[in-house]
Amino acid sequence: MSAISGVPTAASPAPPGPSDTPVVLDRRDGPYGEVALRRHGELLQIIANGCFLMDTSDGRSERLLVEAALAALGEHPRPSRPSVLIGGLGVGFSLAHAAADPRWGRITVVEREPAVIDWHLTGPLSAFSREALADPRTEVVQADLTTYVNETCATYDALCLDIDNGPGWTVTEDNEGLYSDAGIASCARVLNPSGVLAVWSAKPSPEFEGTLGNAGFQRVRTEEVPVARGVPDVVHIGVLPG
Repeated sequence: MSAISGVPTAASPAPPGPSDTPVVLDRRDGPYGEVALRRHGELLQIIANGCFLMDTSDGRSERLLVEAALAALGEHPRPSRPSVLIGGLGVGFSLAHAAADPRWGRITVVEREPAVIDWHLTGPLSAFSREALADPRTEVVQADLTTYVNETCATYDALCLDIDNGPGWTVTEDNEGLYSDAGIASCARVLNPSGVLAVWSAKPSPEFEGTLGNAGFQRVRTEEVPVARGVPDVVHIGVLPG
């Protein structure tokens, strides 16, 4: 079974309403403000401090996040299955994609919002993560990622970072530091030699490529994921020296 730390009891979800009207299933005051789970038609949406954060509409960019990290790791043969740290549970797409791939070894997910973990364990989001959470490789840690990477003794071959809307547009001010020079240097701290950092972003950020270089990452590149409207989602990738 997966290891879960610090998870509260779920609130009873509200019944769904008409498909064209968003219905709040649960709303809680979390450690960093208000978080809500909302149903809009067939979609489930996470709202943070009144701002839309993510939904269950697609997941292509979250899957690319995991795939790009694994592809970059493949450039340097390893003696065993690589370990991965996923920053942010969200709606579960990144975790589910990692757990569906037997090439990954240890999978650790750090999520700071107790409500989000709860919605996956016993709420509507369990439909997207049930099998992944039951996978013996999976561990979910309730913690702020910045605190975790600064305090943990664990190291990983890859870090897939999917927190807030990325380096160029954060909903929660506390997350801004994660994408700073100091924050990315802390992420590099938990990576093994030749470790890969893959960072999801809601829009491209050329400045962030410089941040990765300042933290010692090499072969920095950005992969785009087209979206229906607006600028594409992107995944920023960097590799530490071997």
